[in-house]
Amino acid sequence: MTIADSRRREQLLEEGYCIIPDVVPSEMLAELRQVTDGLLAGMSADEARIQRSTGSMIPVVRDHRLSRLIAHEPALRSLANMGFHDVRFQSGYIISKPPQGPALFWHYDWGFWKHSLSYEKFPAQLFLMYYLTDTTRENGCLRVIPRTHLEENPLHDKLHHAHTAELTKATNLNLIEFQSRPDEIDVKVKAGDVVVGDSRVLHAAHANNSAARRTVITLWYHPNFSELPEDLQAAFVSRCDPLPDDWPDDARQRYESVLIRYSGSVSPAEFSRARLNPSAS
Repeated sequence: MTIADSRRREQLLEEGYCIIPDVVPSEMLAELRQVTDGLLAGMSADEARIQRSTGSMIPVVRDHRLSRLIAHEPALRSLANMGFHDVRFQSGYIISKPPQGPALFWHYDWGFWKHSLSYEKFPAQLFLMYYLTDTTRENGCLRVIPRTHLEENPLHDKLHHAHTAELTKATNLNLIEFQSRPDEIDVKVKAGDVVVGDSRVLHAAHANNSAARRTVITLWYHPNFSELPEDLQAAFVSRCDPLPDDWPDDARQRYESVLIRYSGSVSPAEFSRARLNPSAS
């Protein structure tokens, strides 16, 4: 296996995240802003209320033009340079925090904690976060707690399950999920960069105290997919979003070229948000 970008691979494996700069060109960024602004304008007041903490959770399959980002060759090539091959797409969301939006709660994205692979170093799932504006602490940049994809952290035992109504509605900002942590770090990026993260790492986002919307497109992929245990392959396939019937052929083909595929007969692994503490067993 050839690894051209060993530095970022090492940071991802050890710290749980890394940044790849200048992945999305300016003209593509402009189109992504146009597409996402249009989808966000169609949100109802009730949807905005339910997703007050995230700002929005709009599936990327709502617009076929986002297939260009899903199958974006420079991003996939960057992952290949880090030693990840057969990278397959699962799903993604437009997550946009409006001006004066509250903090995003601490959580991890992984949902198969009963599987033994959850406690290995190799990431079975990665998130790719494309911010459409430069991010700062003021406008709600990402924050992470390094190494929480591998190591037990005091916060793990205090978290509720992610994406409960209480958390997404941000009805109680005094909950520990919304608080600053002594071991957190800010991850500030430029528009066009991509944050690559292990889905197990604890992450959140600051409140957006600026006067402008802060949008990120978060996509989930599975590296070295064909080498993963079959029960996980089957489970990941079941969580893919179906495409709308009106997607044009070129966008559908682009999307399907990177989509997860599994045709075996193994039963899917059990979905579980509850992280276990392997050192306690």
